[in-house]
Amino acid sequence: MADFKKIKDKKASWEESTLSKFMAKAPERKNEFLSGSSEPVDRIYIPENFSEDEYLGKVGFPGEYPFTRGVYPTMYRGRLWTMRQYAGFG
Repeated sequence: MADFKKIKDKKASWEESTLSKFMAKAPERKNEFLSGSSEPVDRIYIPENFSEDEYLGKVGFPGEYPFTRGVYPTMYRGRLWTMRQYAGFG
């Protein structure tokens, strides 16, 4: 199985550039986020069962094209959701 070096390098680059700039303006609300089962929830998960090119080309990282993981690097860890995201725009 691959060591996912390209994905790990891209994650490190994302953390240094996109994420750090965004968190300077809008830090996360909590130091640690927990699931309903009190398990820690990481900021981002990277796959181990996809090819690197497929992952980087089709999924990417939060706050970067193709925006499949959200438009903000931290999504709503830094600020709360607004009602339109629950009820829709119609």
